[in-house]
Amino acid sequence: MSHKAFENVNRYFGRAAKVLQLTAQESMLLSTPARELRVECNVRMDDGTVETFIGFRVQHDNSRGPYKGGLRFHPTVDIDDVRALASLMTWKTAVVGIPFGGAKGGIAVDPQKLSQLELERLTRKFTQGIRELIGDMLDIPAPDVNTNAQVMAWLMDEYSKFYGFRPGVVTGKPVELFGSKGRDEATGRGVAIAIEEYLKTEQRGIAGTTFIVQGFGNVGSHAARILHEQGGIVVGIGDHTGSFYDPAGIDVPRALAHAREKRSLAGFEGLSSASDALLTQPCDVLVPAALGDVITPEVARALACKLVVEGANGPTTPEADEILQGRGIPVIPDIYANAGGVTVSYFEWAQNIQQFAWEYERVRDELDKVMRRSFAELAATAKKHRVDLRTAAFTMAIERVKLASQLRGY
Repeated sequence: MSHKAFENVNRYFGRAAKVLQLTAQESMLLSTPARELRVECNVRMDDGTVETFIGFRVQHDNSRGPYKGGLRFHPTVDIDDVRALASLMTWKTAVVGIPFGGAKGGIAVDPQKLSQLELERLTRKFTQGIRELIGDMLDIPAPDVNTNAQVMAWLMDEYSKFYGFRPGVVTGKPVELFGSKGRDEATGRGVAIAIEEYLKTEQRGIAGTTFIVQGFGNVGSHAARILHEQGGIVVGIGDHTGSFYDPAGIDVPRALAHAREKRSLAGFEGLSSASDALLTQPCDVLVPAALGDVITPEVARALACKLVVEGANGPTTPEADEILQGRGIPVIPDIYANAGGVTVSYFEWAQNIQQFAWEYERVRDELDKVMRRSFAELAATAKKHRVDLRTAAFTMAIERVKLASQLRGY
């Protein structure tokens, strides 16, 4: 995300606010974060020195339920970034109709440069810094960029030292520690369902359709796997170490095995590397599933796809979004397309609260229902207001949050 991240989200918000004819006062109330916390994390490094890392937690809106949102470890994390992502979470949970609000957290750190022990100390220190503001009925963190089930396990453990057994304080935990089956693949599976629902409107299916998936982390790798399993032809994949394009189709299971073993796609053999050019190679469906702001106006003008599906948060800048609209390339927006993760986080939280674990099939079926129902509502909203899918998603979400706020009495 860029330094204009919050401004970008609010531009999309503004478009929807016009559709809903919100007053300036309503717009202000609905777009302003409720609370922002900055935490100084002093961590003893393995060599005995002490380093300071700055972390943030922004709680945007909780009128529809407890605050909910990921925790990212990335060198570029700043307050503006976290503010934008917290706001996106408010709209995302509302789009898929799950009873949460929006929050986000982040620490400005390159986790690649820390040992496992240093990472654990940092996570625990950050948890101590935010512990009074989080809880299973207050604010529930989850994994995001560069964080995983292990980081969530440390967070839960640190929190439990102060408050006892509260596994619902965080989602995306290991299955062995009260996590949910199907959580790791949930965002990628949600992306695949979103694609399938959209293609149905054009009387097509995933089988035989060509895909480029940019980003091969949690979201991209599962999306590529599921699309491949359903007969889709994945012609391009890439991560921060390199990109690969093959119009005949990539051997996805082999790429997955390579990424599992080497922890990245670096050195994945037999394919030409086309890192910068990956997004603009020809395909039917482009799935940006890495970081934000990768589809700039220059990239938008050069895209050779027929549909963009946002697996990442904020991958398209507002200027690029307008270019894509002008070119007639539809975009399935992040606040719907990647909401599979937070949906299964909700299922995990529900299981923790009930202290009853669901089977994988049930998780998949429930996710399926939520994603398909939400797409139908999204398509209906777009048709009703004669707007693009992103504006429709924001319109739907803002309307739901506004109603909840009004019913509570602002």
